[in-house]
Amino acid sequence: MCRSYPLVAAAVVALASLTLTIACGPGGAISADADAQTVAAHTAPARGDTAASTPLSGRAALAARRTPITEAVARVSPAVVTVQTEATAPVTNPFDAFFGGRPDRTTQGLGSGFIIRADGVIVTNAHVVAGATAVKVALRDGTTYPAKIVGVDETNDLAVLRIDAQRLPVAPLGVSDDLIIGEWAIAIGNPYGFFLGNTEPSVTAGVISGTGRNLVGQAEGGGVYVDMIQTDASINPGNSGGPLVNALGEVIGVNSSIYTPTGGSVGLGFAIPINRVKRVAEDLLAHGAVRRPWIGVQLRLPDAASSRTMLTGGVTVRSVAPGSPAARAGIEPGDVIVRSRGRDLRNPYDWEAELLDLRVGDTVRLTIRRHGQDITTNVTVADLPEVNAPKVEVLKELQLVTLTPAIRSERNIRSNHGAVIYSVTPRVSDELGIRAGDVIVQVNHTPVESADRAAEALNYYGGRGPIRMYFEHNGQVYTTDFSIQ
Repeated sequence: MCRSYPLVAAAVVALASLTLTIACGPGGAISADADAQTVAAHTAPARGDTAASTPLSGRAALAARRTPITEAVARVSPAVVTVQTEATAPVTNPFDAFFGGRPDRTTQGLGSGFIIRADGVIVTNAHVVAGATAVKVALRDGTTYPAKIVGVDETNDLAVLRIDAQRLPVAPLGVSDDLIIGEWAIAIGNPYGFFLGNTEPSVTAGVISGTGRNLVGQAEGGGVYVDMIQTDASINPGNSGGPLVNALGEVIGVNSSIYTPTGGSVGLGFAIPINRVKRVAEDLLAHGAVRRPWIGVQLRLPDAASSRTMLTGGVTVRSVAPGSPAARAGIEPGDVIVRSRGRDLRNPYDWEAELLDLRVGDTVRLTIRRHGQDITTNVTVADLPEVNAPKVEVLKELQLVTLTPAIRSERNIRSNHGAVIYSVTPRVSDELGIRAGDVIVQVNHTPVESADRAAEALNYYGGRGPIRMYFEHNGQVYTTDFSIQ
């Protein structure tokens, strides 16, 4: 169920048992734990003993094998579950039904999740349950429950499920704003589902490779993941939705995606930070949906196609919606947003990551650069407003053409599939920040393979809540958020 994007492979970290006796102490300091000293004491030869070492036995041997990794796994793995889905679709061949075949076709999927409340509340990825007509959850001992989808946030690729059970083991949740590059990271889940023979979760270990990663899936028409945790702990199909755990046995992220040229893990895995997961889960449990933060600015997209230029292109305001929080705060077109709540903003992806961590009703202190001078202003975050037109009018105001190899070559488009915007009305262009020549590559988590597919996705999601549309502009993939009445 993991999403795959091509990139150069990276080596997977291998962990030797001896090195696992070294643990991160308080504040990230490295220290040898008591087990390491015990091992040294037992393995050192006695005076006058010609043997190279004395073998461990019984309780001492068991104690020597315990490490921070094994303790963390023991703490979290009882709360890891297998998410089983079924999706029913009509058959495309009418002869199947005519000759007594089944009129519908059922497909099955598998992913992972973990319990966050003892009364049966479970977190997983949105793409794990996307399109599912039935969902079941299998606990570690194989006990299976039907599950209800409480809510889905496709923008953050998160979903909350509930099963009718009590006194379940709960995964301890940590924090993700103080992660240390190089500290242990443990991925727990169910790669390849029941192919491995039972419902026991699998464990892979590595380190935190990076934080704040902004991912753009250009080659396969994928979307944008912002402010992600990068790890080299192996994440494979079926791991999606499982926890990423630190050496203290605390969940620090939800495994979500990988970059790979082969379809398997190559040491480039990414997880959604747990601080964001907690905020989204609270909204979904309270309202069944996530309130999308909005201040009313459209950004000027960099004209350069260079990825390096994009990373330092700045966050320049192109337009400000009348009556919006930004307008009330005095923000003007041409202003450059350089800081939010003390966080430096270098490009539009940094701004998107900041928006994902804001809540409706928050008052945010922004630093704006205008004519070379920095000024500060407070903005109160509001709900995302709806596009003030019926969905049929929105579609009528967009003319789309399926991306073909000829168009791709002529316009130097990086995406392999998508819908090229042939024309767009000024109103929609201004409100959504798109223009003729841009290529729609994804709507929420639905990849766009043609103009018809783009129209179907907009029709489907219209009226169902906020929509995030991914589009390529000048070789880079950007997003725009809106709702359709």
